[in-house]
Amino acid sequence: MTTAITQNTLASAARTTSGVVDLGASPAEYTEAVIYIDTTAAAGTTPSLTVMYQSSPDGITFYDHTAGVALTAAGRQAIRVTNAIGRFGRISYAITGTAPSFTFSVICEFKRA
Repeated sequence: MTTAITQNTLASAARTTSGVVDLGASPAEYTEAVIYIDTTAAAGTTPSLTVMYQSSPDGITFYDHTAGVALTAAGRQAIRVTNAIGRFGRISYAITGTAPSFTFSVICEFKRA
């Protein structure tokens, strides 16, 4: 039986710069995650948004774990983070381009087997 918890990580809003969102400590029994990105608008010249799950053993030093593909227009993407999501997690997002703007939200779903 699989159980999951869902966390509304980042509310929908227009963003023009890169950032990170701390997810805190992961319960030990949760081993997988799905990161849902819902992009409703993109503007600027060659705008690009890349969302990545990062993990950490201590909550201080984070390591790149799993990244999605770069989004350049409105759309949806799910990033599956498998095996050993780490003791601590965070979402990192990179926004690039000339005068870029993305309206997007992020929801994290953590699963255990």
